[in-house]
Amino acid sequence: MKPALKPKNPCFSSGPCAKRPGWSLDALKDAALGRSHRARIGKARLADVIERTKSLLQMPKDYLLGIVPASDTGAIEMALWSLLGERGVDVFAWESFGATWASDCQKQLKLKDLRIFKAGYGELPDLKQADWKRDMVFTWNGTTSGVKVPGGDWIPANREGLAICDATSAVFAMELPWDRLDVVTWSWQKVMGGEGAHGMIALSPRAVKRLESYSPSWPLPKIFQMTKGGKLIDGIFKGETINTPSMLCVEDALDGLKWGEKIGGLKALVTRSNANLKAIENWVKKAGWIGFLAETPEIRSNTSVCLKITDSWYTSLAPEEQEKGAKKIASLLEAEGVAYDIGSYRDAPAGLRIWAGATVETSDIEALLPWLDWAWSEVRNVAKAA
Repeated sequence: MKPALKPKNPCFSSGPCAKRPGWSLDALKDAALGRSHRARIGKARLADVIERTKSLLQMPKDYLLGIVPASDTGAIEMALWSLLGERGVDVFAWESFGATWASDCQKQLKLKDLRIFKAGYGELPDLKQADWKRDMVFTWNGTTSGVKVPGGDWIPANREGLAICDATSAVFAMELPWDRLDVVTWSWQKVMGGEGAHGMIALSPRAVKRLESYSPSWPLPKIFQMTKGGKLIDGIFKGETINTPSMLCVEDALDGLKWGEKIGGLKALVTRSNANLKAIENWVKKAGWIGFLAETPEIRSNTSVCLKITDSWYTSLAPEEQEKGAKKIASLLEAEGVAYDIGSYRDAPAGLRIWAGATVETSDIEALLPWLDWAWSEVRNVAKAA
């Protein structure tokens, strides 16, 4: 039978992600619409996003934070194109976005001294292979694989190269060791549930020193340029954005940050994500038909929770039939208004992906889980009867 209780918010997409609890369009009523982002009011709003973010994330005071174009993709590409090439580069990839950064280093930047370490979905490469005389590029949390690095102990404090980290589905949900990271990028539409198109880039003093002492051999598009005449364009890190931002999105980002402050800051945000993962873990132990793509708990994401169907009947199917079955589960739940956008990423193994970040209520996760059992039973019984 169908469960009686439905999630109050059926949005479990891994990006754009669920809005914070209680959000409504009224949260945007004070947006500086029709005003220039370079006017005093526009600059003040943008600077407020930067300062509130630094405070909420407990970022070191000597780190710089800027708002940049094109979401996390724009932010990480800005870092790669602006900073790499001064020395050898290692890229660690264990899901589709990490693989994209590796491909860009190889095929677009054509780095001559490049090493790429890859692992399949659900696993991590051997992080001990990292040579910290070189620059390092990696995702903190693999959004499409549900795999995170277990911490920052593998990054030495006395490293010679830069640690360049795509942290888009980790920041605000996991505690990052800022002193071990030189470049950190993310986007508004992930853990805090903001709207798309805007990215953020944090720079350590070591990263700033590289920017001011090294010029890459390739030309840089305007939206990637962080220096002029060998000096950092410091306005980027005070709210003077490279291109025109959406002030409506800026207001939405501020709303999310104020909510995070109100509920108890970073500790509370991390606690909410961990509670959501714990609820799913407890259910998986009892379900009997499903498991985590990341089988090792220490590397399991608490935001982009990726699941694989383990039932022997299902795993005996041809790959294309497995994919159809997983998609059918997702479509059944969408039709019931129970869960939207929970299919696995297009490049990932067939399965389900549930966003469990801080804006998601644990009560909604708990209401969703019996529906997963119901949808699985429906798909299996119909297929077996055919």
